[in-house]
Amino acid sequence: MICEAPDTGEGITPGAHHYRAFVGATETYDIFSHMQFSLMTLLGLRQEHRLLDIGCGSLRGGKLFLMYLLPDRYFGIEPERWLVEEGIKREVGHELVQRKRPRFLFEKDFPCTEFGVAFDFILAQSIFSHASLAQITQCLAQARAAMTETSIFAASFVEGECDFEGSVWVYPETVRYRSTTIERVASEAGLSCRRLDWFHMGGQTWYLFFVPGLEPRIGVLASLNQAVPLREEVSYYRRRLERLERIEASALYRIAAAVWRGLKHR
Repeated sequence: MICEAPDTGEGITPGAHHYRAFVGATETYDIFSHMQFSLMTLLGLRQEHRLLDIGCGSLRGGKLFLMYLLPDRYFGIEPERWLVEEGIKREVGHELVQRKRPRFLFEKDFPCTEFGVAFDFILAQSIFSHASLAQITQCLAQARAAMTETSIFAASFVEGECDFEGSVWVYPETVRYRSTTIERVASEAGLSCRRLDWFHMGGQTWYLFFVPGLEPRIGVLASLNQAVPLREEVSYYRRRLERLERIEASALYRIAAAVWRGLKHR
């Protein structure tokens, strides 16, 4: 039986009408999936939480969140319906969707409150990097109305020395905003914000938005950044190396190695 190769869109220009290319470079599609998932779980996302994925696209991150979260916990907003449909067809599968029962809104005005639930976590990966200031302001106001006192909203921006002054969505190009502007629009929406020192594959910067009063918890999370998982990974490989060194030092290993060398030269 010959299996059909997956259509990953390799080599297609970002922004083209392909379910992977439309949301960015196809070569890093999987890396962006992991980036979003690892960030949100570090921030405290657990299987029982409700997550709103703003601009969920072709479920680049959504496919991991759907497998991780309990049923009825994943929500997505995406104006391009075809992206979600292609993501389900090519990345997620209808069986998983039937089991996990995600809910989607195919709108472009960030109607976070239309689901009728409060979210524990909200994610906007590379959405504000294309949005006008008016659109960002609208999204933050909508998000605030759908957040609780302990909710966390993670969003990425392209930082710059001046603000984008346009009034429309820009894509696939990106727009820039000053950190002071981001802080101001957050305050106007009744939110505090914190710049997060966490890696972004696209060279953007993560900001956390939250209800004032949550600063101590956010401070702890922000201080973790990617040094924690990196230290854990280094520790893991160090333990493996020490185990390998113990094996190589054993008499049985040396005998086996000598026999193997002898057989190779026969």
